[in-house]
Amino acid sequence: MSCIRHLLTIQQSEWSVYSALTTVEGLSHWWTPRVSGDPGEGGSLRFYFDSYYKEMQVIKNEPPKTLVWRCTEGVPEWIDTVITFEIIKRNENACQLLFNHDKWPPFTRLFYQCSYDWAMFLRSLKKYVETGSGHPYPNQHAWDVSESITG
Repeated sequence: MSCIRHLLTIQQSEWSVYSALTTVEGLSHWWTPRVSGDPGEGGSLRFYFDSYYKEMQVIKNEPPKTLVWRCTEGVPEWIDTVITFEIIKRNENACQLLFNHDKWPPFTRLFYQCSYDWAMFLRSLKKYVETGSGHPYPNQHAWDVSESITG
């Protein structure tokens, strides 16, 4: 099985990052504006992208440290993949986010595309948590050239 992994530092508290990952409002500001469902453990979330959607079952929700989803509906390669967000506190005003998207079938074109897209969406998450304004779908690639992603 293949895995997409990303690590980023966010200049905000772990609770700010946790809120952006575990509320419908927060998710809509960095991933896709059309989100519905129950973000609590045992709930399901549906993320809409134009003419299709992905549905995630919330497997684990351990505030403010760990969030685990399992894809139950979407494109075939996503079904039964597992997405983990692990938030690691660095100090009162910074944390690291360790992101894993596990259980992919052997490498495919979609795997490579999703790795790139996750990087864009995680950059959007960082921007949203740090500034209050992210770049959710379909604008995840709409970055001002002067913006930088340090940390």
